[in-house]
Amino acid sequence: MANDRRFFVGGNWKLNGDRQSIDGIIQFLNAGPLDENTEVVVSPPAIYLDYVKSKLGASVATSAQNCYKLAKGAFTGENSAAMAKDVGATWVILGHSERRHVFGETDELIGEKVKHVLSEGLGVIACIGEKLEEREANQTNNVVFQQTKAIAANISDWSRVVLAYEPVWAIGTGKTASPDQAQQVHKDLREWLAQNVSPEVARTTRIIYGGSVSAGNCRELATKGDVDGFLVGGASLKPDFVQIVNARKV
Repeated sequence: MANDRRFFVGGNWKLNGDRQSIDGIIQFLNAGPLDENTEVVVSPPAIYLDYVKSKLGASVATSAQNCYKLAKGAFTGENSAAMAKDVGATWVILGHSERRHVFGETDELIGEKVKHVLSEGLGVIACIGEKLEEREANQTNNVVFQQTKAIAANISDWSRVVLAYEPVWAIGTGKTASPDQAQQVHKDLREWLAQNVSPEVARTTRIIYGGSVSAGNCRELATKGDVDGFLVGGASLKPDFVQIVNARKV
């Protein structure tokens, strides 16, 4: 079934890059060609946001990988949405599994961050996903619905929110949810949105997939009706990222 949700591909560089390697990434992004029907966002480490924005072509937006729930103050080591916006970023990734499971961020804190970032006028790439033992215990939907509920309670404007489903067991492991597994969770999430937020939000909100997306598997994933794009990790550092951006291009 066709829909009018614009395909969205984000590149999460995580804790990677220096000026030399970033120059190489910018080179292949600017060379493209990138499918003009795809919204493309890259998320470098915060210290390079300004540098990347100054060199990227206008068709690729930038995102912070995280930020705090307040605009400023005595919070050593944190960055704010206002600072990201000041250097040209238009998105923030929040709730990534590495923030949840490596740094101990709670559903409550992630919800507070979502509320703050939206209040600053930026878009949010909100991440949800289950761990391997949760999937094996058939708890996938319970986990992702609970995470989504904490996010949804803090959303004032759904038009600036992209949901990223990233099964934790598939991130950086080389394991990927099969296209059918991804489609099933995305479909269930859309039904949850219809019942708990509104049918309109369910119809228009983009739900993207992350978890070892590659040039080799992106085209099949992109054929699934409820998969509206990707959040790409390691592959976003390589020229293959262009093929992932173009996953729906004939």
